[in-house]
Amino acid sequence: MCATPATSPTPPAAPAHPMTSARAPGSGTAAGAPDRPHGPPPEAVAPLMRGVAVLRALTEAGGTLSPSALERATGLARATVDRVTATLARMGYVRLTGRDTVLAPRLMELGNACLAALRLPDLLGARADALADALDESVSLAVRDQDGIRFIHQATRRRAMSLSFRIGDLLPAERTAPGPLFATEWTAGDWHRWHGRRAADPENRSFPAIPPHPPGPDAPRSGFEERTTRAAREGWAADDQLIEPGLVAVSVPVRDPVTGTIACAASVVSHTSRHSAEHLRATLLPRLRETVAAMEEDLRAASARARARTPGAAPAPAAAAAAAAARPDAAPPELAAWTAASKQELGRGFIESLARGLTVLTAFGEDRPALTLTEVAQATGLARATARRALITHEHLGLVAPGPGRTFTLTPRVLSLGFPPLSHTTLPRIAQPHLEDLAAEVRESTALAVLAPGGEEIQYAARASTHHIMSVDLPVGTRLPARATALGRALTGPGPAGYALADEEPEAGLRAVAVPVHDRAGRPVAAVDIALHAARRTREECVSALLPALRRTAARIEADLRTATRFTRVPLT
Repeated sequence: MCATPATSPTPPAAPAHPMTSARAPGSGTAAGAPDRPHGPPPEAVAPLMRGVAVLRALTEAGGTLSPSALERATGLARATVDRVTATLARMGYVRLTGRDTVLAPRLMELGNACLAALRLPDLLGARADALADALDESVSLAVRDQDGIRFIHQATRRRAMSLSFRIGDLLPAERTAPGPLFATEWTAGDWHRWHGRRAADPENRSFPAIPPHPPGPDAPRSGFEERTTRAAREGWAADDQLIEPGLVAVSVPVRDPVTGTIACAASVVSHTSRHSAEHLRATLLPRLRETVAAMEEDLRAASARARARTPGAAPAPAAAAAAAAARPDAAPPELAAWTAASKQELGRGFIESLARGLTVLTAFGEDRPALTLTEVAQATGLARATARRALITHEHLGLVAPGPGRTFTLTPRVLSLGFPPLSHTTLPRIAQPHLEDLAAEVRESTALAVLAPGGEEIQYAARASTHHIMSVDLPVGTRLPARATALGRALTGPGPAGYALADEEPEAGLRAVAVPVHDRAGRPVAAVDIALHAARRTREECVSALLPALRRTAARIEADLRTATRFTRVPLT
């Protein structure tokens, strides 16, 4: 389970926990960042902290920033920003467009590790989706993140007036329905932290997912303690336009069957043109409570299955705990070789300690929600001392917390590393940079298409081209008969070789080769092609010279699509 940050790492000989630090990294005054009255611990990895700062700045900016904007947002020198972004680009976590740094879908593997370890989206997401369908309203799941709440699942209804919250978004507790529920379990220290954060940021400007709230007698802090008391008494809480005018929500806690504490909060969200807050409570709260009861039964059954598998102990991580941890898609022991090769190629532009430190987060997952220091080192292929310093750093940043025994767990704050803006991506956005790379490599036009409704036509969803006097000019949105195009044939019935070739179809002089793009289940959901004038390459040359590069591009798109769709829905257009 992802945990709320607690205390810092201690030497292996310490009796309580294998890490030590003079401070508790979970105590923060601003959203998404722990306060640091004594600064970072001496063992913290400074380049790793800088890399996390860059990722957070990009996340808060919506996923794209120029180098100069990153300098201003992080306070880092330009040379440092350049080294950090070059390392993140080498890892596939960002793209460098020449003018901007842009978050890349592969970064979602960090948030995926957290959500998989948490297990709640996998266990409860289907019930949230079913309730959203039954009520025709949006339903969300959220967990506590210090004195805020962070979304871990969204079942959003698509309407003209729809919600823009994303998985990973952080909201202040006092402006939400789940907030008072989680506050019923706050300690005196938690309340002190909340008051400090409210005093430092009365307008909630440190929460980029919501509009600022003007201070004054109507500010959300007014009455929050009373709302918390009522939530403790009644077992539910409401948001009556606290986030913005028109938005209403009702929320019920989902309790952990083992500890009895709140595992997450389930909410039904609507707007006042459909329901008032009181009508929402009167008509939809009973259905929400029924679903929450079923969710708690699901958690109880999952807990029983886990105890049956490993009586008296937490499940041990599999031997191949983090096959995806090393770059690029290598087994853990190859991480050192990959970082060494990257360092040799990029020189000072590659920061090994940053790459290794972020890799530590991917060691966690569904079957390894809590890991010891030794298990993290084994899963990533890192030296024990290197893994230890990375864990110390992540704990200081609030990304990792001590778990049961001598283990560590990820916290929901891992979702602050790129997940919110990336969770709203689409297949064309995923494919576009890969198509541009392919077009530059083969110097021909490339495109991605999907089947239009009815299945008789294809629709172009993304394209990239290079300059020729005669070039393929089929804008995004163009529809063509599927049977007359290489893209359509690749989508509807690829031959044994897995590709399709169209020779002077649907137009004389046009030649194209296409391959399908598959989703996580292996179904063809799109196709990519290279199209050119027939005079430039023969049929045989299209297969021998262009097909290998086309297949590599399709594989890269599929890899990004698999990462992006682990916990989110990715529209095809």
